[in-house]
Amino acid sequence: MDDFIIIGGGIAGVSAGARLSQLGTVTLLEAEDALAYHASGRSAAMFEESYGAPSVIELNRASRHHHETANGGVLSPRGLMIVAKQGQEDKLAHDLTTMNMRSISINEALALVPILNPETIVGAGYHSDAWDIDTDLLIQNFAREMRTNGQVITGARVQQITRLHTGWEVTTPKGSFVAKTLVNAAGAWADQIAALAGIKMLGIQPYRRSMARISAPDGCDVSGWPMVMGAGESWYAKPDAGALIVSPADADPVEPQDAWADDMVLAEGLARYEEMVTAPVKRMISNWAGLRSFAPDRNLVIGPSPQDAHFLWFAGQGGYGFQTSPAASRLLSDIVAGTPPELASDTVASLSPARFG
Repeated sequence: MDDFIIIGGGIAGVSAGARLSQLGTVTLLEAEDALAYHASGRSAAMFEESYGAPSVIELNRASRHHHETANGGVLSPRGLMIVAKQGQEDKLAHDLTTMNMRSISINEALALVPILNPETIVGAGYHSDAWDIDTDLLIQNFAREMRTNGQVITGARVQQITRLHTGWEVTTPKGSFVAKTLVNAAGAWADQIAALAGIKMLGIQPYRRSMARISAPDGCDVSGWPMVMGAGESWYAKPDAGALIVSPADADPVEPQDAWADDMVLAEGLARYEEMVTAPVKRMISNWAGLRSFAPDRNLVIGPSPQDAHFLWFAGQGGYGFQTSPAASRLLSDIVAGTPPELASDTVASLSPARFG
C-alpha cells in the first residue's frame, strides 16, 4: 500500500507528487498516455506575479523564488504590455493599478511592438516583470523529484474508487492501486473524481480558452517583443518559437473534455487583435484550446475534504496552475505534514475546501 495516490498528471498532480514524495510513497495516475496532456500542455506559460485573485497573487509571490532558482530556474524575460482603444480607458486604468504597471506613451509602445496601430491605440501600460515559464522543464523537474519515491502510471483512467477501512482503492485499466490518502488533482474532472469517491462535489467548472498560432508579421523578429494584452483581458498575443500565439481570452463554460477551439470565437478574437495592429493575419499555423477550471469563488481548492481527512483536494487552478505550483504544492504538503504553512492564515483559509461548508 502506498501512502498517496494522486489522480491527475498535469502541473497540479506532478507538483503535488514531488512534495508528497518527501512524506511517503506516491503513485500518480494519469488518464492520458503522457503527462500534461490537457490544460497544462496548452498554457500561455507566463509568470506574472500580480495576475489573479488576491489568494493567487499570494501564491505567485511565494512561488517566485522556486521558479527563479530551483534546478537552475525556469524563467526567462518577456515583459507585459496592455493596450486600450477608445472606450477602454477605464479598463486600462484598472489594469495598470491592479497589475502594478506604468503608463507609457504610444511611441514607447511602438518601440516595443512596432506593429501596433497608433491610430487605434489611445493608451498603453508596461512592465518588465513578466516572465516566460519553461513549462516542460518545470513538469520534468517535479516528475523527477516525485519518482525518487514514487511512480507515474499513464493510460490509467479512473474507473472506480472504493473507500477501504485502511485507505482507498482506485481501479483503472492498468490495474488497481491502494493508498492511505487520495489526492484529487484531476483538473476539469475534479468533481467527477469526487463523485466517484463519494465526496461532495464543489462546483469545479471548466472554461474553454482558445488559441491560434499565426506567422510572424513580414520582416519582424518577434522574439524580443513583450506579451501584449487588450485592456480588460479582451485578447492577448505572445511570441512563441518565432511565431505569435493569439487568444481571444475566451472563458466559455464547457463540460470536461479534450477541448478544441471554437472557430467563431477564434475569429472574433483575431479580429480584436487585428484592430490594434497594422499587420493583418495572413496565415494561421494551428489552433487549439485548453480548459481553465475554477471553483465558484475563483480561489484554488487545497486541503482535506471536510467529509474525509484522507481525501485531499488540489484543484481549481484556473489559468494559474504553473505560476502558483511551487507554493500551492508546498501548502498541500505542509497541511499533510502538520507543518505551519508559510502563507498567511487568511490565505490558507480562503483556499481550504472547508470554506464550502
